[in-house]
Amino acid sequence: MSYRTENLRLVDGFVFLSLLSKRFISMLPKQRKLRERVSNALRKIEALECSYEDITVGQLVSMRARTDGSTTAIDVFGRGERATYSEMDRLSNRYAHALRAFGVRKRDRIGVMLPNRIAFPIVWFAIAKLGAVMVPINMRYTPREINYVLGDTQARFAIIDESVTAVFSAMEPWPQDLAKERVILIGQSFDGRATSLDELLKGADDSIVEEDVRPDDLLNIQYTSGTTGFPKGCMLTHDYWGVTAFQAQCGDEQRYQRYISIQPFFYGDPQVHLLKSYRQAGTLYLAPSMSSTRFIDWIRQYRIEWCFFPELIARQAEATNDEDGATCLKQALTWGCSLDTQRKLRKRFRVRTQDAYGMTEIGFGTQMPNDLDEMADSGSVGIRAPFRNLRLMNCDGTPTAVGEVGELWVSGRGILKGYWNRPEANASFKDGWFRTGDLLRRDDLGFYWLVGRTKDMIRRSGENIAAREVEAVIREIPEIADVAAVPVPDAKRGEEVKIYVELKEGLTPGDLPVDRILEHVRISLAVFKVPRYIAFTPVLPRTTSSNKVLKRELMAVSNPLAGAYDVEEKRWR
Repeated sequence: MSYRTENLRLVDGFVFLSLLSKRFISMLPKQRKLRERVSNALRKIEALECSYEDITVGQLVSMRARTDGSTTAIDVFGRGERATYSEMDRLSNRYAHALRAFGVRKRDRIGVMLPNRIAFPIVWFAIAKLGAVMVPINMRYTPREINYVLGDTQARFAIIDESVTAVFSAMEPWPQDLAKERVILIGQSFDGRATSLDELLKGADDSIVEEDVRPDDLLNIQYTSGTTGFPKGCMLTHDYWGVTAFQAQCGDEQRYQRYISIQPFFYGDPQVHLLKSYRQAGTLYLAPSMSSTRFIDWIRQYRIEWCFFPELIARQAEATNDEDGATCLKQALTWGCSLDTQRKLRKRFRVRTQDAYGMTEIGFGTQMPNDLDEMADSGSVGIRAPFRNLRLMNCDGTPTAVGEVGELWVSGRGILKGYWNRPEANASFKDGWFRTGDLLRRDDLGFYWLVGRTKDMIRRSGENIAAREVEAVIREIPEIADVAAVPVPDAKRGEEVKIYVELKEGLTPGDLPVDRILEHVRISLAVFKVPRYIAFTPVLPRTTSSNKVLKRELMAVSNPLAGAYDVEEKRWR
């Protein structure tokens, strides 16, 4: 190499470094401004925390009746059911007096299995005013799953819809603490011992309910899919709901008048949406059922200003290019949506989107402030939410360095009190910190990025499915030695459930038809948990040290559907 050539390369190098340096220097003012704005956002969060006033759910219901009594609080469209704030307050008082006369007392657990009808939030508010505890039950649960939830909580009462009487009455054995005479039915009685809600309400007045209910009193035992088998009951207080609704309100750019919620009300999200709307004195439009094809029509018809876009609904809405994007939408919560989906929603509907991170146990952990909207398409889930302290920790319990990936630990006001009747699950708490099991990364400005999940979960059409719950049921089949449930990508539902079945020694797939597996699973599990794909394997891959199944090897195959039976298409792939 000649000296001249080497000299030219050095000159080119200096030119490159000079240009890079100039570019870096030009970015410094922007970086400084962003850092200042993040600091301002954090100071605003601290001010919001100082402004918060203690309140129970019952107090919020009564307060809004006094301040905005004639405003429509909720509209369950499709059923023709709506009520003003004053009516919701009076009706929940009446329900509470009827339940008290029936024997419901403070701290009693009440299983509630209802569809999206106006009686559901009224029942919830009545339970709140009595200081009792609601145990929401998924409408798609099987008798086995219903029995587990009612038995786990020692529920003494149940309020159910006429549409689930057959599945509810099929529980065997019947829950020990629930006398059949204490089942309250909305609709026609399924046997002579159930009590009609209409009968209970006769003669009940709507006067103020006198009960000593405080923010730290338990209000919900909200079941969420766990990683160790059956779902776990999150113990959620009045303060949890007050703080979470406050967090949701703080995420709004302004006070909106019309909100929509399309998920089943037995989930936590619609309950938060209702309380968020209550804090803003708005109207919540509650869909009778989820519909990805009708969602945008509802947005337009009811002139909705705020909504939550689940990923599957968002993809469907964005794909309908035969219509323009003109709506009254001003803001949409898009947590769980891919970055590409969020960008397309912003462009098509000309709406502000907000990402966040949260879970049933903690409400919101992070939020992207509206003041930092330029970060909305960065992929970040935002900075800490009000009342949330966050840590990223290594597996050895040491703090994770800035820029590195660690498990998120959360503490703060209003998170769950613990898991009901599950002392082993409460190991998730460490010195007052809740270990989420989720992996995040934090930069030096305080922005967080969700990287992945340590939990063994499958996310199908918005439903969280615990792999171990599916596996526990399938292992009951005598011919099966072991089974592993894993997620496989699916364009329509996000993920589908696939099981790998290892048969007992000496047996072949011909000894266990897939129809027998499906028959057993459908009796014990909700339809959304039933595996879509079934594959037989001679031996499941395992670690040599602990003998645990290596699911990462099962998921690393190039074609996860090859050789599997497709339950929907009823054929082998």
